[in-house]
Amino acid sequence: MSGSLASNNSLQYEDLKHAVETIDREIETLEILKHNLDGNLSKALDLLQATKGRVIVTGMGKSGHIGRKIAATFASTGTVAFFVHPAEASHGDLGMISDDDVIIAISYSGESKELSDILMYAKRHNIPLIAITKNPQSALGKNSSLVLQLPDNGEACPLGLAPTSSTTATLVLGDVLAVDMMERRGFSATDFRQRHPGGKLGSILCKVSDFMHTGSEIPLVKDTALMQEALLVMTEKMLGCVGIVDKYDNLIGIITDGDLRRSMSPSLITKKVSEVMTANPAVISPDALVVDAVNMMNNTGRGITNLFVIQNRKPIGIIHIHDCLRAGAA
Repeated sequence: MSGSLASNNSLQYEDLKHAVETIDREIETLEILKHNLDGNLSKALDLLQATKGRVIVTGMGKSGHIGRKIAATFASTGTVAFFVHPAEASHGDLGMISDDDVIIAISYSGESKELSDILMYAKRHNIPLIAITKNPQSALGKNSSLVLQLPDNGEACPLGLAPTSSTTATLVLGDVLAVDMMERRGFSATDFRQRHPGGKLGSILCKVSDFMHTGSEIPLVKDTALMQEALLVMTEKMLGCVGIVDKYDNLIGIITDGDLRRSMSPSLITKKVSEVMTANPAVISPDALVVDAVNMMNNTGRGITNLFVIQNRKPIGIIHIHDCLRAGAA
């Protein structure tokens, strides 16, 4: 038994050792990529931003798999893009590429024969082509508008053959292009949500205005009202609070269930609401994200469950923690 345990421990050590070596090798490649970025990056971004058409990403084998992800990242962050398989391009899919497009062609060696028809098509139609390769002097590099050079640092694979470090660097370079294009286009969280309506991403990017209660559903009384009226409004609206507004309809306070418990006395219903309310309550903008509303409720230190939604100091809505749960953001 002890021998078997020692063997397992030895195997785990070797596994972790190789894992760390792989990660370190890929980090080393990324460090080289980071320090070798040059003016061609800005030129590539200029081409991407200036195009009147789409970004066409292409590549063969593992480069193609990475290219699909790069195209998907572009598309989800405001740059219209799709992937064209180079072999399929030679059998009719070249027709998917218009003269207004820009092409990103990926090949670590720069000598992928399958890209030749796309290269000739780009030349013939004067379509800008950005090459991602380690070798600017390769067939791909020489026939491109510009080259984004990958580090020639070998692979993390122990045989030095399987695409590992090179595909990681390509993926990161694609992310760099997509994120820089987001910055250039001023791509916002609202824009992002429009492209991600489903799942958790869609829910956390919902706006407060999408889920707030409005109009007659908002529990409000004037600051001159008595607590008897405030209690009736709280009971009717069933949100566990009532907002207090001044003569200009500006929100100046809130009364919650907690305020009622702290002020409980036989004379409570005859008091003015201004005597019981908490002044300057936490509020939120209608354009804020629902996830921001959840964070505010959780981080005020008072365990609040409602936020009045304010525009120009006036309450235009109210959002409850249950609304945030309905949105999937809590």
